[in-house]
Amino acid sequence: MQSGKRNSIRQFLDKKADRFSLEELLSGIQQGNRRALSKAITLTESTRKADRELANAILKSHQENSTTRRIGITGIPGVGKSTFIERLGIDLINRGHKVAVLAVDPSSPEVGGSILGDKMRMPKLAANREAFIRPSPSSGALGGVGNATRESIALCEMAGFDIILVETVGVGQSEVTVHGMVDVFLLLMLAGAGDEVQGIKRGIIEMADLILINKADGNNLKNAQMAAGKYQSALHLFPQEGFWTPSVLTCSALSGRGFDELLDMINKYFDRAISTSKLNEKRTLQQVHWYRQLVKNEVINAFFFKEENKVRYTELEGLVAQRKLTPLEACFKAV
Repeated sequence: MQSGKRNSIRQFLDKKADRFSLEELLSGIQQGNRRALSKAITLTESTRKADRELANAILKSHQENSTTRRIGITGIPGVGKSTFIERLGIDLINRGHKVAVLAVDPSSPEVGGSILGDKMRMPKLAANREAFIRPSPSSGALGGVGNATRESIALCEMAGFDIILVETVGVGQSEVTVHGMVDVFLLLMLAGAGDEVQGIKRGIIEMADLILINKADGNNLKNAQMAAGKYQSALHLFPQEGFWTPSVLTCSALSGRGFDELLDMINKYFDRAISTSKLNEKRTLQQVHWYRQLVKNEVINAFFFKEENKVRYTELEGLVAQRKLTPLEACFKAV
C-alpha cells in the first residue's frame, strides 16, 4: 500500500504542470496534496496565458470560509520575522490548526532571481506535516507581496489550511498592500532601534492591528517594555476603528515569552470582527482590492503583449537614455 502511494506521488512529481488536467489539480488540492498546491501556485505566478487560464479555472472553485484566518506580518529589518513566524506557526499547530506560510523574497532588479530561503530559515515548521511554506519572488511587485499572493491565499484555503500567514518583504512606504488582503495585520518592532515612534512610517502604524516588540528577553526585556509603552501612548494619537483598539505586546520568538498572550489577543480580535460583521466587510474589501490589482496587472500585460508596443517602448526608452526625450514626454508617446 505504501509502495503504491509512493509511486503515485512520484508520477505526480514527474509530470509537468502544463500536462495536468483541471480535474487532477482540483482533486489534489482539495485532498490537501502539497505537490498539487505548489503546482497550482506556480500556475498563478506564471505569465503564460495558458497557465493563467488554468489557474483561473481552479480558483473558480474557491469558496469564502469565515473560519479561515488571514494574518499579515511585516517588520523592520533584523526584527526576526522568520523566527517569529516559525514560533507562531508551531504554536498554532499545537492548538489544532493547519498553517500555510506565504513568504515573499525580493527579486533582483538585475537578473530577476530571488534567494527563496524561507524554508531554511524555518526548519522546524517546514518539517511539520501540518504546515506548508511557500516562498515566492516579489518579481518587482510593490506592497511587500508577490503578484499572485492573493491567489495563493485562496489556493491554500482550498487545500484545507485554516491559518494563512503572509510574510512581507520588509517594511517601508510601499509595504502596505498586504493590509488589503488579510484580516489582521501584525507589525514587528525592536526596542533600541533608534527613535521607536519616529523610526517607521506613520501609515503602517495606523494600519497595524497589533504591534509586537520582539526579542523581549534577557537584558533587552526592560527596553522592550519601555518601547511598548511609547508605542501604546503614540497609538492614542491615531484614529481608531470602532470595533478594535490596537494593542502593543512584547514577545520573544526564541523563548516563546508572550506568545500565549498574542494568540489570545488574535482570537479576541476575530471574535470582535465576527460579532460586529467587520470580518465580512474586510473580506468584501479584499475581493475589491484583488479585482483592482488584477485589472492593473492585465492592462500592463496587454500593453506589452503586442509586439508593436514592445518595439515602441524600447525605442522611446532609447530616446530617454539619449536625453532626446524627457521621461514624461516618452510616457505620453508610449500610451
